[in-house]
Amino acid sequence: MDKIDHLRREIAKRESELAHLKSQLAVAESEHGAQDESKPWPWPLQHHEYQRYGRQMIVPGFGLQAQLRLKNSRVLVVGAGGLGCPAAAYLAGAGVGVLGLVDADQVEVSNLHRQVAHSTGRVGMSKVLSAIAYLRELNPTITYKSHQEHLSAANAEAVVSQYDLVLDCTDHPTSRYLVSDACVLLGRPLVSASAFQTSGQLILLNSPPGRGPCYRCLFPRPPPPESVVGCGEGGVLGPVVGVMGVLQALQAIELIAKGGLEPAEGESEAREQRMLIFSAVADGPSFRSVRMRGRRKDCFACSDEAGLTLEHLETSVDYVQFCGVAKPVALLRPGERITAQQYREIRTAREHTLLDVREKEHFSLGSIPGAINVPISRFSRGDEMPELAAAAGKDGSIYLVCRVGNDSQVAARKLKDLGFDNGGKRFVGDISGGIQAWRETVDPSLPFL
Repeated sequence: MDKIDHLRREIAKRESELAHLKSQLAVAESEHGAQDESKPWPWPLQHHEYQRYGRQMIVPGFGLQAQLRLKNSRVLVVGAGGLGCPAAAYLAGAGVGVLGLVDADQVEVSNLHRQVAHSTGRVGMSKVLSAIAYLRELNPTITYKSHQEHLSAANAEAVVSQYDLVLDCTDHPTSRYLVSDACVLLGRPLVSASAFQTSGQLILLNSPPGRGPCYRCLFPRPPPPESVVGCGEGGVLGPVVGVMGVLQALQAIELIAKGGLEPAEGESEAREQRMLIFSAVADGPSFRSVRMRGRRKDCFACSDEAGLTLEHLETSVDYVQFCGVAKPVALLRPGERITAQQYREIRTAREHTLLDVREKEHFSLGSIPGAINVPISRFSRGDEMPELAAAAGKDGSIYLVCRVGNDSQVAARKLKDLGFDNGGKRFVGDISGGIQAWRETVDPSLPFL
């Protein structure tokens, strides 16, 4: 399998190099046929640039000056995933001068439904290299810079300082605070977006630098770590994250085209801070804009009394500690939990009830045969659950299972509190490691999620 993956990556790499050479040849041939090399070229853009960007330059209010500003801009995209792929594609298509991408991850099959710059043939390849291969085929005439690493407190200054504008296309609070702090300290505007399940948010921060609010102004305290749910658990619709990535590119292009990266004469006031919210459900896709607070006078990062410095950022700020780490759920004693292998022996040997507390969408994709679906959300809301009444009427044990063994403990504890264990006479417990452990040790045919 390793050899197959290696060969696939090599093929993708060679195909990308060939496509890049073909694109360069096409540009060179276009220039050679259009320009008289014996005479100085009299126009501010090259012939191929008028061809490539003409449709946007003739938009009222855009024009040549906006295109020149784009050509002279340097933009950094932090994250080459669901947000970063469409954002980078439209920035490259628009003709930014230098486009940098930061990401340490590799392409996975589960990325492909939403991360449109990657492909099946580049699974296992660096996301940055995969995205740049795609972007070069789209526009080979601009400069791409590869940063195959996670943005960290140690490298943030070295990376961010090379660019004029930053797009935060990450998906975790630790990254959001880090990117925002680096932009504040280095005086870079920041376009930040997020997407989850069927909704998304977009906001422009630190614009103009030193006047607009930063991420800490809007969110002084991070969310509780146990409330942070990633796409791997909560899911996301591909078009939703695509919409937000495109909007990030649009916001960046508008800012650059209108001279938002150029030094302002005198003090430039920050625009009214608003957050754009997108929803793909209810009566159909919709947008709304809500007013946000401005700079906080006591902000740790951007206030006049701020205690944050580049040296402090690099040596002292622990973003993981600041945002917290979700502690493993430990609501049951060891004797109230069994392994997946133990349950395999039990399930055919004795009467019992197995409750799967994953949400119905997860359950519908694959489950342990005989399991009854009672989503954890129903426990939390206190809904009536006739399935539990049926289980209460049986004499056998009650086992609970979830994705990885956290929600099942919560549900088991709730059942005990409701008296389903008959004062300790009936076993009520969960399968440690959940469906993931069942798949890994008992039934590898169960779909991988």
